[in-house]
Amino acid sequence: MASRAPTTRRAAASRRNDENALPAQTTQATGGLRNKASLSNLGPAAKAAAPAAGGKKAAPVKAGAKRTALGGVVGNGIKEEVEEEKKAGKAVKTEARAPLGNRANAQARPIAPVPARTRVVPASMDHLLQSADEVSEMDIDHRVQQDAASARAAHDEELLDDEDQDGDEEEEEDEEDWLRMSDEEVIRCREELEAVQSTFYDEVDMMDTTMVAEYADEIFGHMEEMEITTMPNPRYMDFQTEIEWSMRTTLIDWLLQVHLRYHMLPETLWIAVNLVDRFLSVRVVSLVKLQLVGVTAMFIAAKYEEILAPSVEEFVYMTENGYTKDEILKGERIILQTLDFSVSPYCSPYSWVRRISKADDYDIQTRTLSKFLMEVTLLDHQFLRAKPSMIAAVGMYLARKMLGGDWNDAFIFYSNFTESQLLPGAIRLCERLCEQDFESVYVYKKYSNKKFLRASQFAREWAQSSAASVLG
Repeated sequence: MASRAPTTRRAAASRRNDENALPAQTTQATGGLRNKASLSNLGPAAKAAAPAAGGKKAAPVKAGAKRTALGGVVGNGIKEEVEEEKKAGKAVKTEARAPLGNRANAQARPIAPVPARTRVVPASMDHLLQSADEVSEMDIDHRVQQDAASARAAHDEELLDDEDQDGDEEEEEDEEDWLRMSDEEVIRCREELEAVQSTFYDEVDMMDTTMVAEYADEIFGHMEEMEITTMPNPRYMDFQTEIEWSMRTTLIDWLLQVHLRYHMLPETLWIAVNLVDRFLSVRVVSLVKLQLVGVTAMFIAAKYEEILAPSVEEFVYMTENGYTKDEILKGERIILQTLDFSVSPYCSPYSWVRRISKADDYDIQTRTLSKFLMEVTLLDHQFLRAKPSMIAAVGMYLARKMLGGDWNDAFIFYSNFTESQLLPGAIRLCERLCEQDFESVYVYKKYSNKKFLRASQFAREWAQSSAASVLG
């Protein structure tokens, strides 16, 4: 028995394995399919020329048409219409085509002329526009340099005049700047500070690991650099449209109540107030959103400083549902993005008080009284001009004066401020303590408690009775 061709065997095997294939037919039932001529060895053109199955002839190709490689017919509609019109005896309309134009004889498209750029010559350089015969290139370069130098000198004089005028305007406008000192006073304070730093001996206890004495100078040097970057604008209320300084005082007084109610750390309060002032320094806030700024700043400060910070729902409760949770969270994003997420560079005055307190061996009465005086500065916008280190020094200086102490070399060394630098701030604080409505503010009620040694009552009584004689 003759063996099947490989292709036939594969086809049969595929039919046997395919359960969807038709049943195989014998050669007798199909009428001898094996005897039919195969077209597998022919090309596409030969297949098209071969007769179709069942004895049918290929369809005739009309005029203007052509047969494809696979045997199909592609007709030309235009030629077919022309042939039909010719058979019917009709006149055939032909569209004459214009000959291709010669590029050599083609007319060139006009090009718009480039406008001439005239050089503007200043009146002071008219003498340079002379003929080349009269003036040489060296003379022109020399004169150009002279004119440029004179123009620069005139421009510098104008800038100096503008700076002098601006400085005069600033001095006239900023009358509330109690930090302003004359040049002689600045030089004298600097010399006094340098003399104390060169002669004072700092006893360092290297065994006290909590004080990290070997890194103390570098730490406080870094803090001095950072506190400058977190200073708010002391005149930001000038461009606010709806709020005033008195409204800021009311907001800070409310934040003091919230801070004590939830027993948060002292640094949390100072960070919150700093965030409020810095945000108001760059953004205009409406009156209805001022409390939202304050509660959001406290929320951010608590998350940064506290171990167990109050939840956002508790801050909603603080405002008596005046703002929703979504508003506080949205305010948090706006404040942090506005301040470029700069929270950690701020150093509260408490960090500086801990260093200054080393001068009096951490006296509890002086520290408690100074904490009260420092929190009083939060309510007064004039202290926005002072750095946290100066606020700490002013609080310690006035506390020492109230308790009968002096500002000796040890305090100058650890605070880096002399008595003449701190005296204007101490006078301003005493004026604040002597105001008639001072007992109504919350900070006075807070420190009138026995827990805080009734520091507010003592400080107010001393300011009313002895401040004028002691501070002059």
